[in-house]
Amino acid sequence: MKRISLTQHLIEEQRLNNTIPAELRLLIEVVARACKTISHAVGKGALGDVLGSTQSENIQGEIQKKLDIISNEILLQANEWGGHLAAMASEEMETIHPIPNRYPKGEYMLLFDPLDGSSNIDVNVSIGTIFSVLKAPEGMGTPTEQDFLQPGRKQVAAGYAVYGPQTMLILTTGNGVKCFTLDREMGSWVMTQSDVQIPADTKEFAINASNARHWHSPVKRYIDEMLAGRDGPRSKDFNMRWIASMVADVHRILNRGGIFMYPADLREPDKGGKLRLMYEANPMAFIVEQAGGAATNGKQRILDIQPERLHQRVPVFLGSKSEVELVTSYHKE
Repeated sequence: MKRISLTQHLIEEQRLNNTIPAELRLLIEVVARACKTISHAVGKGALGDVLGSTQSENIQGEIQKKLDIISNEILLQANEWGGHLAAMASEEMETIHPIPNRYPKGEYMLLFDPLDGSSNIDVNVSIGTIFSVLKAPEGMGTPTEQDFLQPGRKQVAAGYAVYGPQTMLILTTGNGVKCFTLDREMGSWVMTQSDVQIPADTKEFAINASNARHWHSPVKRYIDEMLAGRDGPRSKDFNMRWIASMVADVHRILNRGGIFMYPADLREPDKGGKLRLMYEANPMAFIVEQAGGAATNGKQRILDIQPERLHQRVPVFLGSKSEVELVTSYHKE
């Protein structure tokens, strides 16, 4: 089998579809290289003194793990100097990170969750990095938060790395979903799946069932029907899977089908959900749609939501199209 590297794929994609100019290719390569560095830090674990929490909280009010801060720094430092970015935004930072004046500015903006699934770090369960790339608005001067507030359909690229038994990079630039595996001996990303498609039929769902008492009625109805099994209205038995790491749960769905749900609930109605729109829901929705799936907030397509704030939260239902459409229809009723 011919080995196709990430760089070769990006160059051939540009020749074929004219969707990856040199600056965007460089950006994706730099992010991928940063993910390699994060993978190395994750892989060392206790040997690298990277486990455990710090004494600080991020802007979300979450206690930061050492690896959260390390991963954030790796992504910032890798992307600052290349001349392909105008600004960055991260889950770990209150506001945007403009490119320092000593470096040239580019025409793209990068958003990321540097380490998704932090609760799994210390127990050696898969975690990952999620990223989203936007084009800077025409005529933009000094970048502001407002420049980032574009609906997800305007993303020019999105992806995630998952740090599991293998380190993998999942990427879309709007022409399907490609999967790369890190060859640790060679240090290169090698394409291992070229046209990822989410299986249409599924018997698996992912949700944090401990919150069941707080769910709204459409979610309760949907889950109750699944739990009723073959004797219920769905006429089949379902399995529940929940890794508490969005990248790991979504990666399973890309390969095996299923639905991932993080609904809003009755506890904090003003928050509007748990997951962040700009650097979690949008990139994952872009990937899932490109793989033939669907992603909604229960009422509308996630990629059509007009963001109002950098750290805005949304309910998320994504995965196999028929399942997402069914639970969305319950919300609309």
